[in-house]
Amino acid sequence: MTATPVLLDKLLRIGAPSGHEGPAAAAWREEAAFASLSADGIGSSIARIGESQPLLAVVGHIDEIGLAITHIDEKGFLYFTSIGGWDPQILVGQRVEVLARDGVVIGAAGRKPLHLLDGDQRKKVVELKGLHIDIGAANRDEAAALVRVGDPVVIAAEPVKLAGSRLLSRAMDNRLGAYVALEALRRCAQRKALRGSFAAVAAVQEEIGLFGARTAAFEVRPDLAVAVDVTHATDAPGVDEKEIGSHPLGSGPAIGRGSTLSPKVFELLVETAEEAGIDYTINASGRSTGTDADAIQISRSGIPTGLVSIPLRYMHSPVELVDLADVEATVELIAAFAERLDGDIDLSR
Repeated sequence: MTATPVLLDKLLRIGAPSGHEGPAAAAWREEAAFASLSADGIGSSIARIGESQPLLAVVGHIDEIGLAITHIDEKGFLYFTSIGGWDPQILVGQRVEVLARDGVVIGAAGRKPLHLLDGDQRKKVVELKGLHIDIGAANRDEAAALVRVGDPVVIAAEPVKLAGSRLLSRAMDNRLGAYVALEALRRCAQRKALRGSFAAVAAVQEEIGLFGARTAAFEVRPDLAVAVDVTHATDAPGVDEKEIGSHPLGSGPAIGRGSTLSPKVFELLVETAEEAGIDYTINASGRSTGTDADAIQISRSGIPTGLVSIPLRYMHSPVELVDLADVEATVELIAAFAERLDGDIDLSR
């Protein structure tokens, strides 16, 4: 059984949905103490090494999807809205953690029991407005002493090792990308083979609009960038490879190729993978990618941007599943890519 990297394990255990990334960002910055550290105005963290050109930015978003408390009723039940995109069916019966001012408050996401639903109700898809959180409070005052309106919530689901090198956890999307960015930076620092400069970015607020990548790219002003995110693993039941390509677990990083992505960055990533003997797949997009790459590539006057994604099963759920071998291959691809860049690189389109 492959061991989970210490930093990744630490990041996955921290609840930090969009807009509330502080605890995860602090853990990331603590591990980045070997580099020059800074942050932008909305909390994206930047760790940089090197002084020469070109400057590469590798961006992984550190936020996760979550919930936000909107109301506490007279019986002490909590009602909520979503932070990011949820399938409400996933929330039914889950233990949750309210990230309150004085610490974590445990609760359960509930709905009217199946036994009490009539025939038509049983057939309907549950909606967020039909769910509530029960923290065991007897009334509104008791609940309000523990939590406040606006408190963020995450599902309680810590990382669990499965067979071989497979890992199960909440928040893989996208603590994986933030981990890869920093670990690749660390390897470049240790190997001392970097000819240009490298900025690893743990971006905030991706799940609600790609906002952190936009502000961080403006702040860093890189010559080129690579976003690191996750993509749908295509070896799970019900996933059609004819629609999204073939990216099974264990196939290595998926290198993005598409309308908004730099053709030259794509080719350099492929050349790097092939020279290093790293297995990879190609992930094609016809319009936007739905990742931080979309925001980065139109920052300032335009930044040549690539995308590398890690195959993931059960995205936006508490049981996101990854193969750690793919994570390791992605780290090595990014580090090797950074080390091959020099001042003569031509990124024009």
